[in-house]
Amino acid sequence: MTSRNDASFVAGDWGTSQLRLLLCASDGCILERAAGPGATDSSGRFAPLFHSLLAPWQQRHGPLPALLCGMVGSSIGWLQAPYIRCPARPEQIAGGCVSPHGVGDVGDVGGSGGSVHIVPGLSCRNRFDAPDFMRGEETQILGAMSIDPRLRRGRQLLCLPGTHTKWVLLADGVVDEFLTAPTGELFALLRDHSVLLRECAPLEAAAFDTAAFGNGLAQSNEFPHAQLLHRLFECRARRLDGELGAAASVAFLSGLLIGSDIGGALRLLAGSIDTRSVHLIGASELTRLYAIGLATHDYTATCVEGVAASVAGLAQLHRQLARRQVADATR
Repeated sequence: MTSRNDASFVAGDWGTSQLRLLLCASDGCILERAAGPGATDSSGRFAPLFHSLLAPWQQRHGPLPALLCGMVGSSIGWLQAPYIRCPARPEQIAGGCVSPHGVGDVGDVGGSGGSVHIVPGLSCRNRFDAPDFMRGEETQILGAMSIDPRLRRGRQLLCLPGTHTKWVLLADGVVDEFLTAPTGELFALLRDHSVLLRECAPLEAAAFDTAAFGNGLAQSNEFPHAQLLHRLFECRARRLDGELGAAASVAFLSGLLIGSDIGGALRLLAGSIDTRSVHLIGASELTRLYAIGLATHDYTATCVEGVAASVAGLAQLHRQLARRQVADATR
């Protein structure tokens, strides 16, 4: 049984708006949690912020190696980690990890001896022959393959819904290609800053109108070749006509956007996979909505919780780096 004395490493997801730190055992079991400001609010002080959060754990457990993913490795981060070009194997991602040592900060976290590594992102040319990038999701993909080994076999389609939804093709455990859709960002912009949903306050999860969401999905599916731009005004028009209330209008918009996202991705990518199944990685409420949308196309969905996937991916990378360090030391 894992105990607090089994602390082995620190896993961190340092995104744009938040830092999530996890004290982990060697098997990835979470022992303690800490949180801090995101990358945009940490400019010029990544090392002292990180050290202040890590200090209580190191006082009790000694030097701890740390592995960080997300925007901490971007141009606004602690150190700009490289992008690994797809097709990308898991060992290439591990090999692309970099340390902030010598970049205005100390890679051993204040001289304490605990090494810090930052995970690289991935890049590809997508189905539109356009450049595409991800940073942070690659770690969740590795974690999902660790949680569900079936993902390492055959051609699989993954969806990581969020602000910038990622649709990812795996080929025998290799990240072959991916496609990004800013579905969540567009939803937030239209909900909060558009006349389409004026006076419609953001919804609590409990107030989400599932029936209106389903109506939005159905409308998207009924006219699959319609341009999304030609459907968005309905969010306001259906309110003016009395068909939808304020809460229902927000859920209807969500259905239109997610329906468009799913329908477009399946038309582009479904011919490249072996089964009518999609693996969803992310927050439970969002993956639930995508699972509902996929079911309207007769696709089954398997869901992996996003934080669990991140931790599993960072734990896998930690083990690979530890083995590499041992091998280097014995040469």
